[in-house]
Parts: sequence; C-alpha cells; structure tokens
Amino acid sequence: MRSTGWLMLLLLPALVWQTACQPVSDQSAPPTGRGDRLTGAAFATRSPAIGQNGMASTSHPLATQTAIDILKQGGSAVDAAIAANAVLGFVEANNCGIGGDLFAIVWDQASGQLHGLNASGRAPLGQSLDDLMARLDGADGIPLHGPLAVSVPGAVDGWFTLHERFGALSMQDVLAPAIRYAREGSPITQVVGFSWAQAHRRLRDHIHEIGDLSSFENTYFVDGHMPPEGKIFRNPDLAATYERIAAEGRDVFYEGAIADAIDAWARRTNTPLRKADFEAHTSTWVDPVSVPYRDVEVYELPPNGQGIAVLQMLRILEGFDLAALGHNTADYLHVLVEAKKLAFADRARHYADPAFADIPLERLLSEEYAAEQRGRIDMTQAMHRIATGDLEHGDTVYLTVADADGNMVSLIQSNFFEFGSGMTPDSLGFALQSRGSQFSLDPEHPNVYAPGKRPFHTIIPGFVMRDGQPVMAFGVMGGPFQPQGQVQVLLNMIEFGMNVQEAGDAARFSHSSALQPTGGTMTDGGRLALESGVAPEVREELARRGHILSPTDYFGGYQAILWASEQGVYHGGADMRKDGNALGF
Repeated sequence: MRSTGWLMLLLLPALVWQTACQPVSDQSAPPTGRGDRLTGAAFATRSPAIGQNGMASTSHPLATQTAIDILKQGGSAVDAAIAANAVLGFVEANNCGIGGDLFAIVWDQASGQLHGLNASGRAPLGQSLDDLMARLDGADGIPLHGPLAVSVPGAVDGWFTLHERFGALSMQDVLAPAIRYAREGSPITQVVGFSWAQAHRRLRDHIHEIGDLSSFENTYFVDGHMPPEGKIFRNPDLAATYERIAAEGRDVFYEGAIADAIDAWARRTNTPLRKADFEAHTSTWVDPVSVPYRDVEVYELPPNGQGIAVLQMLRILEGFDLAALGHNTADYLHVLVEAKKLAFADRARHYADPAFADIPLERLLSEEYAAEQRGRIDMTQAMHRIATGDLEHGDTVYLTVADADGNMVSLIQSNFFEFGSGMTPDSLGFALQSRGSQFSLDPEHPNVYAPGKRPFHTIIPGFVMRDGQPVMAFGVMGGPFQPQGQVQVLLNMIEFGMNVQEAGDAARFSHSSALQPTGGTMTDGGRLALESGVAPEVREELARRGHILSPTDYFGGYQAILWASEQGVYHGGADMRKDGNALGF
C-alpha cells in the first residue's frame, strides 16, 4: 500500500476542521420508522466501508463482490472495474450494458498521473441531417426510443482500451464472473425489479417508435413477464456474447461476427447503423479538466459530456460562505439551485463534440466569468429566465474501484434511458443505447446532428485531488441530475464535514427545466424537487422566493472511494437509493 496522500479530514477547509467529527443534522427528523444509530449522522443508513488492500463501490452487490474477487486474484483496479461493469450489464441491464457508452478517469499510481477516457460512440456515417429530418417527418426532436435514437456503442472498445493500458489479468479472467452469472442466473434485486417493470411499460407505450419488442422480450422476460424482485433471471445470449468478446477481443464486436449480426439486424429493422460505423469507432484519451475548490482540485472530463457543469457550479459557489448558510437551509438550497441554472444555461448553449464545435472552455471555467455569473444571483428571488442556460431522463451505472497499489478508477457507463432505445438485436443479449436522441436539430447549434459526430452526453465520472495526490473517485448517476448531485455530495463533505457515506445519504434537491442541449427554453424557472429530509419551513421559504416545487423527481445514485493516506485505508460509500454497496478488504 502506498504511503503518500492525505488524511481524510484534510479534505475539509479549516473553518470546519473543529466540527468535522461531529454528526451533521439534515435539518429535520429522520423519516418515521427509521431506527437509531449509535454514532454518526442520524440520517445515515450505514457506516462507510473501510479497507486497507482495496475497495469497490457499485450499485449492485454482485458487481461489488466481483470487483473484490478480481482484486484478490491479483487484478488491477481497472480489471476489477471492467469485471464489475460486465456483471452490471447483466444484473442491471436497464441502466447499462455493452449496447451503451463509457467514460472513465483513472489515477495511475506508478506514473503519478490522472488519465481520462472518452469511450462514447458516434452517429451513423451513412445518415445525413437531411436524411434524419426526412425520417422524422416534421417532429421537433429525435425520439428517445426506436432506431433513430441509436448511436455506435462504445463500451466494449472502452473496456479494451482501458485494459490494454492498465490491465493485469487476461480478459478471459476479467469477464469470467459475468459469463457465469449470465448463464447460471441471479435473483432480481428490489430497485432493479421495480425499474424493469416500469421500463417495460414505458417501452410498450412507445411500440410505435420501436416497431417490435419481441427480441427485447425474448431477452429479458421470464415466464412471459419482466422478472420481479427475487425471481431468478438468466441471459444465455449475453453469456455467449461475452464469451466471444473474451476469447476474440474487441474486434469481434467492431469488425467481426457481432458487428455482422448487428448490421444484418439493423438493415432488417431500418436502423441506420452499419458495420462500417463499428469499424470506424475509436475511443479517445483526453486530459481531465479541473478547477480549485477550497483546498482541493475537482476533475471532470471535457465535453461532449456535461462534467464541466460541475466545475462551473463550484466556481460560482466558492464565492459564498456556504457553511455559514447551513446545510439544506433555504439560503443554501436557493444559491445552489441558482448556480445550477446558470451553469445549465451554458450547458444548453455550448456543450457538444469538440471535434465539431469550438467550445469556449477556458472562458467557461475562468474565475472572472464565475464572478460575473455569481453577480446575477438574487438571494431573495428565483431566476425564471436565463439568456443562454434539462434532460428529463437518464439511466446509468457508476462504479469505482481502488487497488492495493494505489490505483483508482472512476467509471460511468450507460444505455441513456432505461434499456436505451429499446432496440434489441436478435440473440445477442443486450439492447442498444438511445444517445442519438441527444442531438439538436438546429443547424446553428454546436450540438446539431452530423454523421460521425458524438452526441451530447450526460454521464460524468468525477475525481478529487489535493496537492497532486488522489483524494476521491466519485460519481452520481441520473441524467441531468449528475452535475447537481456531484456538487451536493462534494459540498456535504467539504463544507459540512460529512463522511463518504453520509454525504450520499443526506437529502437532496433536483432541479429540472425545458432548457437542454437539444432545444427548449426556460421561462418559469423550472421545477424544484426536494427529498423528504428537507424541512417543511425550508420548502415554504423556497416557494416564497419563486421556486416552483415539484412533488417528485429523480435523485440519482452515488458511489465513492476516498483515500485516507495517514490511516493507510480506503473509505467507501454507496447510495441507499440503489441496491448496491461498498466493500473493502
């Protein structure tokens, strides 16, 4: 185990050092029915996981255990992350899988460097904007379901790109647990069972766009229905696909038999993807971008994703004494929501594939611009319209793994919406993503559709550094909630001294509006949803300031691993809103 790094409490600025070990109340009593903990915050669901030799945190227990098993076999953090992702593609197929895309940030202890990988796919090469508009026949956007929403899946190439650089075990060993689970089966967990049932109803409602659900239902049904909680689910087609990938490598997916099968299916279903699109696909190593916040540096990947929205929000918020405002008070939530609106205005206007658009990244992340934006916030009144700055959907898995050598992986992977486009190639065991729906149709917009272009992306891995050393790998799932969620969990730790588990358990807000990189305008300030842990008097005050409260929204999911160097251990947290867990050894 390495000896460099930092003590967990050094993440906190000096103003909260003296109170960092005290439980932080979440402004209201825990929900009726909850028991009492012996120590820690009253709202916390469990203690952080702690481990000396490695740590994994995912949204499903089998994926977490798989990652730990791979680490114990001598695998690297990247090996374990790929293995966990493959398991999630089976057990949590609504949110992820090899029909989707992948992004990752990797801390490599040997070189002392942080690496970013963009493994997102591109639009079909053979379909022009005019071709797409003709097929849309006057629609004002690309449907979330069906063949026009499909873009090239980048996850498999992402696995092999990561593995080539940072892997230790063979891909046969890495994928073996997922192959075994997919063939032998596993019981459906509570959140997954609920989500699969909801997703199937939604897909049935969009059958006119998808055309045929028989292949989907052949893949995911058990006894004629979506499997409920506790039902054993098997996916032998996915097991066979994984076996081919393990034995023949990424080329079987992008140049060989799997690409051929998808091409034949696509021609039959009038899906514009072709084998040539798969053959042209590549992942891209990118430099993570960062801004300072208090005494740490927060890192995200540059567009085509939305990660820099986190950095823009933090730039704005650093000018406020947030700790003095108090956790989840009306003042605190108001300023976070207003900062989110400002950052998302830029998100809607500028975020796109940098190969096709000139993104003013330096300006967007500058201290001067943040000061200008900060000056637009009125503490007494919510903004209803912003000159330039949500996607209302997003289903994703985030996972993080750390190994005994000090390597840390922050990885996020998604189909976009639940089961993606709903388009499921015959006998391969997975559905294709719907990221193609996230292009604009406005020819003047940076995110306008173009052949071979990457669409705007919501999935964002996060990473925190201090003085050139790793602090935390973390992420928050949930479409447009992701930047909002990342900022909230970071502030929970930095400003309010919460530990890595409490930071995810604390009550959240989620703000949404019609303003998004595919089009739309915010004219009424959008909608603000608050979890039940936010006090009634805070809700009333926010409404008085002009926030329109929504009864519900999606509050995402969270995983994190924090390195406490002076202790020589990892601390792991996992979101109680999901089925998963953190586990160390």
